[in-house]
Amino acid sequence: MTNRYAVVMAAGKGTRMKSKLYKVLHPVAGKPMVQHIADQLESCGIDEIVTIVGHGAELVKEQLGSGISYALQEEQLGTGHAVMQAEEALGGKEGTTIVVSGDTPLLTAATMDKLLEHHEKQQAKATILTAHAEDPSGYGRVLRERDDSVLKIVEQKDADEREKQIREINTGTYCFDNRTLFETLKQVGNDNAQGEYYLPDVVGILHDKGEEIHAYQSEDFNETMGVNDRAALSAAEKQMKLRINEHWMREGVTIVDPEQTYIGTDVTIGADTVLEPGTILRGEVSIGADCHIGPHTEVSESRIADGTTIRQSVVHQSSIGARVQIGPFAHLRPETSLGDDVRVGNFVELKKMTMGNKSKASHLSYLGDAEIGSGVNVGCGSITVNYDGKNKFLTTIEDDAFIGCNSNLIAPVTVGAGSYVAAGSTITDDVPGESLAIARERQTIKNGYLKNKDSH
Repeated sequence: MTNRYAVVMAAGKGTRMKSKLYKVLHPVAGKPMVQHIADQLESCGIDEIVTIVGHGAELVKEQLGSGISYALQEEQLGTGHAVMQAEEALGGKEGTTIVVSGDTPLLTAATMDKLLEHHEKQQAKATILTAHAEDPSGYGRVLRERDDSVLKIVEQKDADEREKQIREINTGTYCFDNRTLFETLKQVGNDNAQGEYYLPDVVGILHDKGEEIHAYQSEDFNETMGVNDRAALSAAEKQMKLRINEHWMREGVTIVDPEQTYIGTDVTIGADTVLEPGTILRGEVSIGADCHIGPHTEVSESRIADGTTIRQSVVHQSSIGARVQIGPFAHLRPETSLGDDVRVGNFVELKKMTMGNKSKASHLSYLGDAEIGSGVNVGCGSITVNYDGKNKFLTTIEDDAFIGCNSNLIAPVTVGAGSYVAAGSTITDDVPGESLAIARERQTIKNGYLKNKDSH
């Protein structure tokens, strides 16, 4: 098999984004654009990826990691000049190189693989990824020979009226014979209005030498979309969202309103799960089968087992068992772990805690830095008082304990298995198992107090 290499163009600052964040690091579906490209290229079996960095080089490297090579373009002198920076890594190697922009997040591994296969099958020196555009205004037009090889690319400003009617456009993604690419780049000049070295000039030079130049047309114009400003970023976000949502619907997930449902690229969802409108799933989220999520629920970096329902709630960095009921209006903060058949009701906040099977906190409670066993009932308004202003302490509630309404458990403290804490208690000492703890002021009644007061 032919060796395959990739050059990812990620050096531009992206002034039209009008942002402190470098263009290729702007997220689409929760992932930076350049990361989308790197992930798709790795799926194509690329032997080596060289990312051209410039503005924000360290941030781009931090995002993509050490498994990718980098070449620095200190001055931005055009696309041809950018690719030249990869010569130290790739020059002289035999194989095929695909050149792709880091601001084309919708480009898929399937399309890039087809482009590579077409290029290698035709034994071309260069192959252009093209697309059919209903409105080709602003794009370079692709003119073909009778045998379907490429005659030339004509930019919009240079096209005559006949050429402007052509709807096959240049997407800016190319395949080259690797040796030929770097040999030809040395012949590219910068005698143009911008004084830059343009990569498409390589195609023109190769054509003039009589070399084989081909084109492969993408099946989806939207996939080739480049992002240069916030409007295009929004359009890419919408396309990615619809693509992801359609995938999961075809996998057996019910999405009640796809337009109002956001699913990140690293999410997995089991069959017969229902997502209601306003559901947001971000980061690495795993949702089992037969779950019901939403409406208006946000889940990030969490695992959810089969048959769980989450309504109008926020779940972050948590692990949730099977057949759990959460919400409405619950907040699960990082390091929360719930067993099976747990109930977490409205206005309950959980943080850095575990709760065993069949336990419940039905409403209006804060449970943080706690270990709660199985079969525990936490009454309305109960709080684990975990913070003394400097340090946080652990509350332990063992199996089958019952915490009455409006109780304060002052950590560090343990409530033993099968014990009861009376409503309104403030518990400062450990409660032995099978005991009743009452820690509140004894009720006092002064008969006629108000009548006697009024007589004075």
